[in-house]
Amino acid sequence: MKLTREVKVGSFILGGKNPVRVQSMCNTDTRDADATAAQILSLEAAGCEINRVAVPDMEAALALGKIKAQITTPLVADIHFDYKLALEAVKQGVDKIRINPGNIGDQSKVKEVVKACADAGIAIRIGVNAGSVKELKKIDGRPSWSDEEWAKVMVGEALEQSNILEQLNFKQHLVSLKSDNLNRTVLACEMLAAQTDIAQHIGLTEAGSFLAGTVKSSIAMSRLLSQGIGATIRISLTEDPRMQVRTAYEILKALHLRKYGPEIISCPTCGRTQVDVSGTVKALEEIIYSDKELLKLSTGKKIAVMGCIVNGPGEARDADFGIAGGKGEGL
Repeated sequence: MKLTREVKVGSFILGGKNPVRVQSMCNTDTRDADATAAQILSLEAAGCEINRVAVPDMEAALALGKIKAQITTPLVADIHFDYKLALEAVKQGVDKIRINPGNIGDQSKVKEVVKACADAGIAIRIGVNAGSVKELKKIDGRPSWSDEEWAKVMVGEALEQSNILEQLNFKQHLVSLKSDNLNRTVLACEMLAAQTDIAQHIGLTEAGSFLAGTVKSSIAMSRLLSQGIGATIRISLTEDPRMQVRTAYEILKALHLRKYGPEIISCPTCGRTQVDVSGTVKALEEIIYSDKELLKLSTGKKIAVMGCIVNGPGEARDADFGIAGGKGEGL
């Protein structure tokens, strides 16, 4: 496994031999600082380690300091087009800025942003999404590129943008290469990893609804993580951001890369079931994953939720804690 360079984001060191960190992104209006901070606190309770917020205008940028003061995890400002928003985000004390140097303005403006980040010790993520690569502007309609061609275009743009920062002697940056197509995403990340030691933030973009997006993301992320590619991860689902966090951790947990909460096993139910197993599991998860202390205490434990005598006793024998139910009784 090729080790990447290390990048400091808040209290975390990303890349190298460090654990893969879990990120999410708020869906609140950043200009509403209290609502945004409240969502971040709920994400922190769910185990989210790095949180990103959209910064569409100066009002949102000016709210970052108030948000930062109410949370404990590193804060990332997501910025496009206006370099002044990045400069203000630095003043407000964010821990990382997500930009695409190609759309932030001319070289002098990029230089200002990089200098501000360097002086403040703030990292930068270069985000390359397949749907916004510059090559698309040169063609009409839908491109007929193969997945390999898509990947080469994405990597080429990432290296081009990274070189801008490297020429300014700024190496505290990561790169992300994302598509809604899992094969293109994996190929691009693999190509970049073969060519550079830059740490990567991984994930699919616009992965979809909870079920479809989780399946696609799990396949793509397992392919990358099993090769040691990925310093941070975000699962982009059209879902409550807390479920994005849960899904990311479940992927990492299944690959034995992180420990997070308990392993909950439960029967799928059948005609013998006379209790609400599904409701019990959902209630149990809601209690555990919304409470930092319970999450910590239950990490590494196995909990069995069973609904009949056929498999229940045997399947639950290996558990640390069991919940079983029958007709009119539970234990």
